Amino acid sequence: MVKNVYFDNAATTPIRAEVVDVMHEVLKDNFGNPSSTHAFGRSAKTQIETARKSIAKHFNAHPQEIIFTSGGTESDNMLVRCAVQDLGVETVITSKIEHHAILHAVEYLAERKLATVLYVKTDADGAVDYTDLAHLLAADDSKKLVSLMHINNEIGTILDLERVSNLCKTHDALFHTDAVQGVGHYAIDLEQIAVDFLSAAAHKFHGPKGVGFSFVRKNSGLQPFILGGSQERGLRAGTESVHNIVGMAKALEIAYAKLEDEQQYLKELKAQAIKQLTDAFPDIHFNGCCSDMERSTFTLVNVALPISEEKASLLNFHLDLNGIACSKGSACQSGSAKGSHVLEEVVPVALKNWPSIRFSFSVFNTQDDVDYLVKTLATFAKE
Repeated sequence: MVKNVYFDNAATTPIRAEVVDVMHEVLKDNFGNPSSTHAFGRSAKTQIETARKSIAKHFNAHPQEIIFTSGGTESDNMLVRCAVQDLGVETVITSKIEHHAILHAVEYLAERKLATVLYVKTDADGAVDYTDLAHLLAADDSKKLVSLMHINNEIGTILDLERVSNLCKTHDALFHTDAVQGVGHYAIDLEQIAVDFLSAAAHKFHGPKGVGFSFVRKNSGLQPFILGGSQERGLRAGTESVHNIVGMAKALEIAYAKLEDEQQYLKELKAQAIKQLTDAFPDIHFNGCCSDMERSTFTLVNVALPISEEKASLLNFHLDLNGIACSKGSACQSGSAKGSHVLEEVVPVALKNWPSIRFSFSVFNTQDDVDYLVKTLATFAKE
C-alpha cells in the first residue's frame, strides 16, 4: 500500500498546528498597519515587538538586534552585501559549499570589483579547514568578513561557531553565519559566541514560509538594505507581515521548549535510518560525514546508493510514485539541471555515477516511515 511520507524537511518543514492557530488569531483580530498610530496599528505593533523580544531571548540577544526579513536568502544578501557597502569590508572569506544565497551574493560583489572573494578549503566531509581559515585571515591587512554556514543544508556538516568566531575576533574580522538549518534545532548563545551577523528562516523549524530574521549585533553600522520606510530599525523598509512574524516566534518558542526531547527523538530516528540503509545496501556511501552523529546534524542523511546509472534516472520518479518526498539536491535549485555544487566537492570520483539523495527528518516522521522508505528503496534496487 502506498503511503505519504515526507522526508524533505531540510527544504521546508510542516507548520505546527499551534502556529497556525496564533497566525489565524492575528489575521482575524490584528489587521492594523503596525506603522499606524491609532489603536489598530498600536495593537499590531505590540504583537511584533512582543515577538521580537521572544525571539531575542532564545539567543541571549537584545531585541533591537533582531531584524525581520522575508527569509534566509534576503537575510544572507542583506548582511553580506551591506557589510561590504557600509562597513568597509574589502575581502569576503567563504566556502564553495555554501547556499547559493551566499555564493551568488559574493559572485556579484567580485564581478563588480566591490570586494575580493576568497574560498577557505574544505575536506572530503565538507568540514572547514580551520588552519587554512586562519591563514586567509592573516594574509593581509584588508578588512574582512567571514561568511560560513552553521549547518550545511545538503550534507549536514556542522561548523564550530565558537572556533570560527574566536579566529575572527583574533584577526579583527567580522563573522556572518547562515544558520538557517541550525536555528530551532540547536541552542545558540550569541552572548557567548561572537557572531556579528546571523540569518534564519521560520519555515525550517515548523513556522510559516516567507519570514525570517537577521541578527545584527548592536552598533554594527549597517545602513538600510531596502529603502522606503523606517521599519525594522530603519534597516528594512516595508510593512511588516505581522501574522508571519508572530507565527515564527511561536514556532521558535515551541522548538526551544521541546529541544532536548526532539533532538533525542531525531537522533534515534536517524540512527535507525543509517542502520537500516546500511543493512539493505552494504556498499552505501554516506556523503560528507552525515553518518557521524557528532560531526553532522541529526536532521538529515545524504547517501550515494549503489544503483546502476540506468536505474538511477528513475529513482526519484519511483520514490514520488510511492508517496516518498525527498531531495536530490538543495530544493532552492530544484529548477536547475545542474548537479549539486556541494556533492561535486565531497562525493568521491568513483561514486559520482551513483544517485545521491537527501533524506531529512522532523518530529512528524516515525519509525514506520523509515521502514517504508528502506523497503521501497530495496524493492526498487532488486527489480
